[in-house]
Amino acid sequence: MNYLWAFICGGIICVIGQLLIDKTKLTPARIMVIFVCAGVILGAFGVYDRFIDFAGAGATVPISGFGALLAKGTREAVDEQGLLGAFTGPLTAGSAGIMAAILSGLILSFMTKPKPK
Repeated sequence: MNYLWAFICGGIICVIGQLLIDKTKLTPARIMVIFVCAGVILGAFGVYDRFIDFAGAGATVPISGFGALLAKGTREAVDEQGLLGAFTGPLTAGSAGIMAAILSGLILSFMTKPKPK
């Protein structure tokens, strides 16, 4: 049942993104920023944490989950380190995902050949 809820909730997030692409003049980059900011705002108020408990990977895999992760890391680091945690918390919390994206991009750049436009 957990897989079903993850699929449904992740799918709803994707449907929202697709509707924004189809029905508005927003660029994909702006939509991505909206999702990250929404994740940060909902994560800051603890709403996204409850959504993660319910939907699991359906809430953490989309880009809004990254925003919630940044908010959670900031909140925890500020509790431990004070104001300095506001700067180090998001980087510490998101470092694994950022590093995975950088490494996978690097590996794929070695495996592919760019084509001129």
